Amino acid sequence: MSIAMPMLKRPTNLDGTHAGDYGFDPLGLSEQFDLYTMMEAEVRHARLAMLAVIGWPLSELVAPDWLLQGQNHLAPSVLNGFNPLTFVATVAIFAGFGFAEYKTALRLNSVGTELGQKHRSDMQNVWKYGVPGDYNYDPLGLYNAFGDNAVGRKAMRELEISHGRWAMMAITSFAAWEALTGHPVVENSMFFEPNLVLPLLGVAYLGFGQFFEIENDEQYMLQIRATSEGEMRMERIKNGLGYLAEDSKKFAPVVEGAIEGAKGLKSKYDSWQEDYNGSKIDYSDKQ
Repeated sequence: MSIAMPMLKRPTNLDGTHAGDYGFDPLGLSEQFDLYTMMEAEVRHARLAMLAVIGWPLSELVAPDWLLQGQNHLAPSVLNGFNPLTFVATVAIFAGFGFAEYKTALRLNSVGTELGQKHRSDMQNVWKYGVPGDYNYDPLGLYNAFGDNAVGRKAMRELEISHGRWAMMAITSFAAWEALTGHPVVENSMFFEPNLVLPLLGVAYLGFGQFFEIENDEQYMLQIRATSEGEMRMERIKNGLGYLAEDSKKFAPVVEGAIEGAKGLKSKYDSWQEDYNGSKIDYSDKQ
């Protein structure tokens, strides 16, 4: 069954061997078109969206007004419009991307490269093409962060395509929001203006993860369960609160004595204050 849509059978060509494959293809496109071409198109759009989803709000936050559009200073885009300078810059940027597309359009462009050889070895039981999006580009050596093997490399590709899909949805929502409202996405947003909401949500999320996990199974889509580590942490907290309660009982007489002493001092102070005020009145009468 499909992981993304449990009510449907997994599509034939989506057997889980590729990164990002959750069996989601309700229109059956994976059986009508070349799978490698669609995967290559997706990862390229995902990478571009990840750059855009950072650049769009950043431009509205730090760019000078003459680079932005309209009275509300919107990021230049197809729907928001361009001025002559931003139009030329956009054309130049897309020309560069177009040249990169041209140079890497063939699926055999990674033949003979270091990563290309690894990918062909990883995917030799699937097909001969290696993996889509392989430009043999990893200057920081992060690709093997999860392990220098087929499983580790697939995990990194899973991470990339998952972030890319979120970015594609985000950049689409940015464009739609500004086209419909005429206001920048950074306006009155907890993500882009100083506030306490976002840090508190982050702390709450981290705290939740210390005790619970979210699971789904064949019967229920969303289940919140306490982890074994979370149960141990909750037990330690309960024990700590219990010890604290016992200690507070021991100090209760001391606290009560201190309160009674404070009340006695206050009554003496009030008595002295009344005597002082009375002596002042007597002195003024004699005058």
